[in-house]
Amino acid sequence: MRLSIHGLVQRFPAAAGRPAGTATVLDGLELETGEIATLVLVGPSGGGKSTLLRILAGLDVPAAGSVAFDGVPLPRREAELRGYRRTVGTVFQAYNLFPHLSALDNLLMPLVHVHGLSREAARERVGGPLERFGLTAHAHKRPAELSGGQKQRIAILRALVVQPRRIFLDEPTSALDPEMRGEVLDMIGELRAAGTQLVLVTHEMGFARRVADEIAFVAAGRVLAHAPAAEFFDQPVDPQVRAFLGRTLTP
Repeated sequence: MRLSIHGLVQRFPAAAGRPAGTATVLDGLELETGEIATLVLVGPSGGGKSTLLRILAGLDVPAAGSVAFDGVPLPRREAELRGYRRTVGTVFQAYNLFPHLSALDNLLMPLVHVHGLSREAARERVGGPLERFGLTAHAHKRPAELSGGQKQRIAILRALVVQPRRIFLDEPTSALDPEMRGEVLDMIGELRAAGTQLVLVTHEMGFARRVADEIAFVAAGRVLAHAPAAEFFDQPVDPQVRAFLGRTLTP
């Protein structure tokens, strides 16, 4: 994929307790990638990473600016955005699984009700991925009966089985303990190795270095640094990036 972003602006109403008006979350953001499979967004909390990811996934419309994947502009009208969202997968921090449905039914629902597959065809499509990622034995369980790592892997599978052009992941391991985090990171690594296109927000710097083709450092609503992964970590030029890596990289 090749991503081009120019002059991206996003504003939201000011938070409660703050002066009236709007808060600018993305402030003329610019980014131009090469031909890559995996883009990782890193940076301090509140810098605009998740807002940017939601726009790229077609979940929010920016106040100004343009976004294009592979030369095709991202739509802005809701009807066209609905069509775009059917072609991509999105994974959030909080799983967003339906609590009253089994893991299997959470996988089947978008295939049947959004993509129009029969239940039989949907079952056939999800069987292989469930087996591949060691989740077949848990398919009958509801989310409350799954570990955090299992829930997040089901959420990633739900995005994967619709056969998307690319998958967007927003801090998929932030709510997990170290063991469960490792399960999810291994799964994402397998998807990356299989050629799945990924755009990923993460604070896991070691993992970012391992899977990213390019890394963009987002802070104060702008991309302050952007480079291939090895260059980003080994030759950081921006002082904010050096300070950030000094705080987040394990010695």
